[in-house]
Amino acid sequence: MRISLNWLRDLVDFSQSAEELADLLTMAGFEVEDIEDRRTWADGVVVGRVVERQQHPNADKLSVCQVDIGTGEINQIVCGAANVRADIFVPVATVGSFLPRVGDAGLKIKPAKLRGEPSNGMICSLAELGLTKDSEGIHIFDETIGGDIQPGTDVRPLLGLDEVVLDLTSTANRADALSMIGIAREVAALTGNPLKMPRSEEVTATAGAQLTIDIADPQACPAYIGTVIEGVKIGPSPLWLQRRLQAAGVRPINNVVDVTNYIMLEWGQPLHAFDLDRLKQVAGGDELKLGVRFGTAGETLVTLDSQERTATEQTQFITVNDRPVALAGVMGGEATEVFDGTTNLLLEAALFDAAVTRRSARSQGLRSEASARYERGVNLAELELAQRRAVQLITELAGGTVTAQAIADHRPATLTREIELRLDRVKQVLGMVVRGDDLSELEAAEVEKALVALNCQLTATGEGVWTVTVPPYRYRDLEREIDLIEEIARMYGFNNFADTLPDKGEVGFLSLEQVVLRKLRSALRGIGLTELMHYSLGKPGSDRQVVLSNPLFVEYSALRTNLMDGLIEACQYNLERGNGALNGFDIGHVFFQDEDGLGEGEVLGGILGGDTSRGRWLRGVKEVPMTWFEAKGLLDAVFDQLKLPVEYQPDSRDARLHPGRTASLWIRGERLGTFGQLHPQLCQERGLPDGLYVFEWDLDLIYKNLESEEAMVPVFQPFSTYPASDRDLAFYVATKVSVSDLERAIRKAGGNLLESVELFDEYKGDRVPEGKRSLAFRMVYRTDDRTLTDADVDPVQQKVRDALVEKFQVELRS
Repeated sequence: MRISLNWLRDLVDFSQSAEELADLLTMAGFEVEDIEDRRTWADGVVVGRVVERQQHPNADKLSVCQVDIGTGEINQIVCGAANVRADIFVPVATVGSFLPRVGDAGLKIKPAKLRGEPSNGMICSLAELGLTKDSEGIHIFDETIGGDIQPGTDVRPLLGLDEVVLDLTSTANRADALSMIGIAREVAALTGNPLKMPRSEEVTATAGAQLTIDIADPQACPAYIGTVIEGVKIGPSPLWLQRRLQAAGVRPINNVVDVTNYIMLEWGQPLHAFDLDRLKQVAGGDELKLGVRFGTAGETLVTLDSQERTATEQTQFITVNDRPVALAGVMGGEATEVFDGTTNLLLEAALFDAAVTRRSARSQGLRSEASARYERGVNLAELELAQRRAVQLITELAGGTVTAQAIADHRPATLTREIELRLDRVKQVLGMVVRGDDLSELEAAEVEKALVALNCQLTATGEGVWTVTVPPYRYRDLEREIDLIEEIARMYGFNNFADTLPDKGEVGFLSLEQVVLRKLRSALRGIGLTELMHYSLGKPGSDRQVVLSNPLFVEYSALRTNLMDGLIEACQYNLERGNGALNGFDIGHVFFQDEDGLGEGEVLGGILGGDTSRGRWLRGVKEVPMTWFEAKGLLDAVFDQLKLPVEYQPDSRDARLHPGRTASLWIRGERLGTFGQLHPQLCQERGLPDGLYVFEWDLDLIYKNLESEEAMVPVFQPFSTYPASDRDLAFYVATKVSVSDLERAIRKAGGNLLESVELFDEYKGDRVPEGKRSLAFRMVYRTDDRTLTDADVDPVQQKVRDALVEKFQVELRS
């Protein structure tokens, strides 16, 4: 928001300089990004009258001008503008003046000779004075607008360059600060000076025209005022109005349109003026029924920027006799815009819901100054004041008479609220204040003074307790006690509060999840995996996916349900670019929906495979893919570091994985996740090599099994000084019996003497009974207090043999 200090002084008195006011507003929460001192742009530039103009004798495109600049002498100035002529008033930069807006470094005016002719000064365009980006020629003062102009007069008051403009940014919750009135209220509260509100009389229609209003959704449009003004004359705005608009960064157009923009800047209330006769043409008659409704499929509207807009279900229209004529709260329509021949107007002043306007503007890919204000929330209580002010200015500047007015009002009965405020809570949140060299607490009188300055009404309900009634224009952002406390801090000054740190602080520590994740990352990097990061969004296609209602792209329109898909795509992407097989892991969240609603989980996924060797010296040219057991061994190394007792069970439910080389992972009877080789068909479709393996683990289960201190703290375990005794056991067993079940039974039967059990051989083929396989295990027995003898080991070994025969009906071979 660009704030003209001359305009601001008309609304509130202040004695601060521009720099002091900028600092005051910044400390109150309104960041001043730039101070634009326009007075320096035309320092030394005066009004000159071109007495005579002659063609330059040595240049076709130059003119030699005799210019009166009020010094009593005629100055000769060579000018290259095509529009220079005799008997006009122009801005003249005198010798010695500096124009900072010319080029990057500015321009110092010096006496010069141009093609042999002396030139003392420069006749300026508006671009050279910083008022426009480009100019077709020099600026010529219009005496009909500017009044009596004399040579030698300072041009700055005539061009609106006699002021300072603050470029100010407000927070998203302060919609009231997007107006001169809103900033003036802040300055009045900060300085204690009275506010000078612009006044206007109530609108009275002289005759009853056929005008009605129909609002389809009162929540989307709480209020709408349509005012008919007949007999206006379109023309340029007076100089004061043009200068204020230009200082705010708005281009003047004509008196009516300029008034609507002026009111938007002054009150923060967007308005729109329709050409009444064009409205009647669109309506097909003199009876006008203005409507506010959402668009239907196929409806179109050409807006003021000459773009055809196609409606969606989120687009909100202003209609006349059910025909769209404007995008509500965003932009008017080209077919009903005000033009030079307009004589009758319909002035719209309305309130539109912030969320509805945001969706409507976004549906059309369009954002305007009006929609920016509606999206933040326009003041509900001062619609009539802004509308009356607009009617007053239009009738003053363009003539005309108000002949009709229709109002549809669905606003709440009360536009304020009451909030309880406790002094103890204020002190607790804000802390101590600095008073000289001492620190003390805020007093009740200071709290009252700060809130009263903001036009809040306070009623004491107890000692140090008030009921605060907020003003209507702060209805949207002052909702809770903490909001009032923030206002107290702003008014008192954030820099006046003590910034001392607490005396004592707690020692920081890592949470269980952070410790586990650090260990996991270290272990996975230790086996050669690189951490990857993927988007949480992906393509839709699964029944359990959570699909976004307003995605930016179709490719990212649903939340992911697993990490494997992203890992497989990343591997394919790297292979296609010659980077080799990807070995990496990803930690992230997955999302799903089921009969209980939406769900979310944290998982770890990974992909590994390909030829892990570097170079081909020993293995030759042919790549040797990773085997299933090599991949399993890498994962076992991670589990061993974390001391997780993970078991593998056959699994063939995932269609992306090889049905005979896929296992579900289990910890103490709970499913950890899945590990398996990619299905050959999938590899063929995506151009992936054989021997790629993926895994996905439930991190919540890992946290659960490592939450105890014993699981996280390493325990020293010395090597036994006594030798081990090993036994081998071979047998036939049904193919359907898993090795993990056999190992579990062996460990249980072996008891404390059994140190380890390892499968070292598997055979299927000749002399093996059908439906069975031959397995051989090596069992190592050891104790810490003695050397084991056969008398110690043989009974335990026999117990193991008996347990396998009894539980799995194995045929012992040794």
